[in-house]
Amino acid sequence: MWTACKRIIKAGVVGFWRDAFVSFTSVLVITVALFMVATTLFNNHALEVALEDLEEKVDINIYFTITATEEEITAFQGLLEGLPEVAEVTYTSRSQALEEFRARHEGDELIIKGLKELDDNPLGASLSVRAKETSQYEGIATFVVAQHENPPSGTSIIDRVNYNQNKKAISRLNDIINSTRNDNTTKAILLIAIALFVSFNTIRLAIHNAREEIGVMRLVGASNTFISMPFMVSGILQGLIAGVLVVLLLYPALIFYESAFYPFPFFDEAGYGKLLFGYFVINFAAIFFTIVGSGILIGAISSFLAVRRYLRI
Repeated sequence: MWTACKRIIKAGVVGFWRDAFVSFTSVLVITVALFMVATTLFNNHALEVALEDLEEKVDINIYFTITATEEEITAFQGLLEGLPEVAEVTYTSRSQALEEFRARHEGDELIIKGLKELDDNPLGASLSVRAKETSQYEGIATFVVAQHENPPSGTSIIDRVNYNQNKKAISRLNDIINSTRNDNTTKAILLIAIALFVSFNTIRLAIHNAREEIGVMRLVGASNTFISMPFMVSGILQGLIAGVLVVLLLYPALIFYESAFYPFPFFDEAGYGKLLFGYFVINFAAIFFTIVGSGILIGAISSFLAVRRYLRI
C-alpha cells in the first residue's frame, strides 16, 4: 500500500515538473487569488476594528430641563439601564456641563463674559446612552420619546434628544458594516471560483498532454486509481505551493502596509497598520492552515473535477 502511494506521489510530482510552465502558471493564478482573498480578510478585520471605534463614539444624548432634579434624572437613568439594548448610560451634571462648555469656549471672550453676567447655570444635566448594537438605537430613541411625550408624572423633565441629528450617522454606519461584510464575501467567492477554473483547466491540459501515456498505462492494465491519482497530486501540489507562497508574501506585505499608514495621522494613531501585523503574528497558525488548506482544497477539487470529466473513469 505504502509502495503504491509513493509511486502515485512520485508520478504526480513528475507530472507537475514535466508541465512546469503550465503548473507554475496555475500556481501563480492561485497565489494571486489566495493573496487577494487574504488581503480582503485583513482589510475586513481592520475595517471592523475601525467601525467598532466609531460605534464607541456614537450615542444618544438626552438633555434635561434645568428644573429637573437629580433624583428624577437618576430614576430615569435607572429605567434606561434596565433596557436590554443599553450597554452604558453616562450622567453629566449641570455643573459638569457648564465646566465642559467653558473649556470648549475658553478662547471666546464674548461667551465667557455672557456666562459671567448670568446669575444661574443655563445648562441642564444630560445622559449619554450607548447601545450594544448600532441597530438598537432606534428602539432606545422610541422609548425616550415616549417617556418625553407621555411622562408618568405628567410633566416631562426632558428638554430635547439629539437622536435625529445622529440618526443619519448611525444609519450610515450600519450600511457600511453590512455592505462591507457582503462585498468581502462576494469577492472571496469570486476569486476562489476563478482559482478553481484556472486550476481545473491546468489539470485538463496536463491530461491532454499525457493522453498517449494514459493509453499505454491502460493497455498494460494500470488501475483507474493509479492513472487518476497523479493528476490529483499535481493539483494538490499547485494549491500547496500557492498557499505557502501567500503566507510568505503576507509578512513583507503587512510590514509595508504598516509603514504606509504613517503619513496618515488618523490611521497611525488608531494603529491599524500595527493591528494587522499583530493580528497576523498572534493568529499565524490559524492563518497558515486556513490559507494553505484553502490552496490544497482548491487544487484537490479542481483536479478531481477535471479527472472525472476528462479521464472518463
